[in-house]
Amino acid sequence: MRHWVGTIRNNVGQLPYRYAMLLMGLAAFGCYTSMYAFRKAFTAGTFEGISFWGIDYKVWLVIAQVFGYMLSKFYGIRFIAELGERGRGYKIIILVGIAWVALLGFAVIPAPYNIVFLFMNGLPLGMIWGLVFSYLEGRRATEFLGSVMSVSLVFASGFVKTTGRTLIESHHISETWMPFCTGLLFVVPLLACTLLLEWLPSPDAQDKVMRTERKAMGKQERKTFIQTYLPGLVLTVGAYLLFTIIRDVRDNFEVEIWSAVGISDKHIYAQTDTAIALAVLMMMALLIFVKNNKTAFTLIHLMVICGCVCAGLATWLFQQGSIGSIGWMTVAGLGVYMVYIPYNAIFFERMLASFQHRGNIGFVMYVADAIGYLGSVSVLVVKELGFVHLSWGAFYKQALLIAALLGVILVSLSLLYFHQKWGSKRGKSKHPLVEGTVSYSGI
Repeated sequence: MRHWVGTIRNNVGQLPYRYAMLLMGLAAFGCYTSMYAFRKAFTAGTFEGISFWGIDYKVWLVIAQVFGYMLSKFYGIRFIAELGERGRGYKIIILVGIAWVALLGFAVIPAPYNIVFLFMNGLPLGMIWGLVFSYLEGRRATEFLGSVMSVSLVFASGFVKTTGRTLIESHHISETWMPFCTGLLFVVPLLACTLLLEWLPSPDAQDKVMRTERKAMGKQERKTFIQTYLPGLVLTVGAYLLFTIIRDVRDNFEVEIWSAVGISDKHIYAQTDTAIALAVLMMMALLIFVKNNKTAFTLIHLMVICGCVCAGLATWLFQQGSIGSIGWMTVAGLGVYMVYIPYNAIFFERMLASFQHRGNIGFVMYVADAIGYLGSVSVLVVKELGFVHLSWGAFYKQALLIAALLGVILVSLSLLYFHQKWGSKRGKSKHPLVEGTVSYSGI
């Protein structure tokens, strides 16, 4: 058995670059999609008619899990920044395993005492994105890899909800046991994809030349990074905060939002989210052909701005009765993910490459994520305390309009800042990464 495994690992490690990167993208997609089954399956339940202390039971569950996930992101600022290559696969399996055990506790312990197990479920899972993405960053194929992995955020959201609703409606599994059973279906895919990530090769010499070598960041390196790019990071994180809140509301209450517009088909989640995932994947993957890092970074900004406009315009047209509910949910969802996914995959990758910064994406991404999920938890709490008297469907529509307008402003200012930053460095460095003269052979 050991010889057989060793043979497979050696063969995988010797694959031509383009095939290795294709396998790596699929492995990252499968790994994160599998993790999502352990994290978001519970949102497929409605838990109707249950409330505690005047707050809906499902909202308690969402708040508990997101709060645990948020704390994990804050811890991950240091943990992921200082992460090396050793033991990443074991960490992924152990952390998801802890989350799965928490889902067993959620199924066994009666409400409301099982709410604490959703908090325990969220705590370890906040690390998984950084662990998986650490395999992908700093490569000349990172746009492709990050795009494939990132669309799992969209695809898995609908796919897991459809799986959960199928277990409830077709197999008569209770809403409390459904999350644990959904996780069971994804144990083998998670193990297989994690092993594949471990077996595939690290960035090669050409990757390091084109994208700079990625290294762990100690306390001083993290402090210097923040000081160097503080204005741009504030604008970037501000836009990300808005759309993390929007995306989280859509993700956690998608069933309720669809119901509010008169659609309860359990297949609609996977159908619309798969279409969105493919569209975003195509847009982001095309950036692999843009070899100049400054140009690519500019295009990413423009893509995010277009996403803001898309989400806001679709919502306004829906309110005017010019488009239907399916069209609105699909187009607005596309806009949301055109903003959200680039920040999770390629925005910081091209930022580091264009400024030749030898840090890692994990640090800055976890700073943004921690603040984004803090905003998400805050909105949930404020709304449920009675300060906002709107259904989730109405809240989603109003929040989209506000976020779209503010997002356009913040991202435009971010683009202006980074262009000025490049201008201040012009003449100080003629590094080919900045000037875009490195020969490029794709993947």
